[in-house]
Amino acid sequence: MTASPRRREAPGERYVVIGATGQLGSDLVRTFDRSGELTPLGPRDIDILDAAATRSILNALQPTCVINTAADNLVDRAEEDGRSAFALNADAVGSLAAICQSIGARLVHFSTDYVFDGSQRTPYLETDPPRPLSVYAESKLAGERLALERCERTVIFRVCGLFGLAGSLGKGKGNFVETMLRLAREGRPLRVVSDQVLCPSYTLDLARKIWRVLPKTVHPIYHLTNAGQTSWYDFARRALELTGTAADLTPVTAAEYGAKARRPAYSVLAHAHLAALGEDDLRPWDAALTAYVAERSSSR
Repeated sequence: MTASPRRREAPGERYVVIGATGQLGSDLVRTFDRSGELTPLGPRDIDILDAAATRSILNALQPTCVINTAADNLVDRAEEDGRSAFALNADAVGSLAAICQSIGARLVHFSTDYVFDGSQRTPYLETDPPRPLSVYAESKLAGERLALERCERTVIFRVCGLFGLAGSLGKGKGNFVETMLRLAREGRPLRVVSDQVLCPSYTLDLARKIWRVLPKTVHPIYHLTNAGQTSWYDFARRALELTGTAADLTPVTAAEYGAKARRPAYSVLAHAHLAALGEDDLRPWDAALTAYVAERSSSR
């Protein structure tokens, strides 16, 4: 019915990672270094849209901590199919939180920088009021609120611009870096938005930090990204440079690009709550991207 535990070092904590084959989920599995047991659950093992089946699986496993990385991240599609986005990003999260509460487990859930409207020009604190601009962002914020309402031990990590090895190996939905490289190899012209600023983040770095932070958490919400900031255009340009990929790359405004969903013009996340734990030491996004490019090359 479920995947077998990855390791057992000592009795104690029992972790379940939902979405274990995705970028962040797979990196959480491969960096697991806590005492106790971790059970990775991919889409073949669990579907959190099925609340009854999810309850049965988690009742059998009796985890002390459930880490949910499953999400509907198709931002533009959500504008036309909001029901699907809310089903996975909100309703299923609420059901999962209620299950965790009933079995006494902690719930760790992931949200997004897109819950903010981008009107600031300084990094957003965990305590800043969310103002989502898109259906996707609304669904993620609804998931945050349901998780916090229904499980008293919930911890939310807001993340941004994820790239990780699973995306480079053709697993799951890929990532922005791989999309840019694929289109460039195909000789397609790249029009990339230059007036939206974010902080791209390497899932391997985030996974390692999550395992360090979880035993220390005192706040319900943490912002977790690599350091620094850049535009989508400069992010793409740097990825092409690091991989030696030639491309016809042109900066455009968000208005010129014309995506269906509105994105925040500025969504850099401040790490006040990580800093309070002495854990605000993630490397800059450029160094993380350099490490990612090296890892993807060595993995092929």
